[in-house]
Amino acid sequence: MPKIKHNDHPLVVAKKSKIHGYGCYARTDIKKGKRVMEYVGPLITKKEAAKALDAQNEYIFTLNDKFDIDGSVDYNIARYINHSCDPNCESDIKNDRVWLYTIRDVKEGEELTYNYGYDLEDFEYRTCKCGTTNCIGYMVAEDDFDKVRAMTDLADMAEKKKKRKPKKKKSK
Repeated sequence: MPKIKHNDHPLVVAKKSKIHGYGCYARTDIKKGKRVMEYVGPLITKKEAAKALDAQNEYIFTLNDKFDIDGSVDYNIARYINHSCDPNCESDIKNDRVWLYTIRDVKEGEELTYNYGYDLEDFEYRTCKCGTTNCIGYMVAEDDFDKVRAMTDLADMAEKKKKRKPKKKKSK
């Protein structure tokens, strides 16, 4: 396993994750409402962000109408916090800075997660592997969970209909 630079945060340690790649894990118990860390990196324009996303940079964080944060830098340990459909953290933007807070008590050794809040556009290409009982299978904002369930239920029904064998007519 490659050594992760700047892995000296007092509350979290980055290491291999069961969800995806690397994750951030609590070094100690963390109480609900605790500001855990900042999501950091250079500010980039929306045009630069679009180019970075096209180049497969998955660490772009939407900041405001003009700028995003390129979180792919070594010193941004927060980039390892994975998505979950049942997260224990959430992000909050204050004064053009992105902070990650716990939304419930987190036990020592537990992986920190937050909902990335992606919209529905191309959701089927962003599969979720969080494995929680609330997992809907895709990384979308919680507000869209019911829409995704409805769309995937319709797709499942159509697939089942295709697989059904036609009934043979009884001959008289």
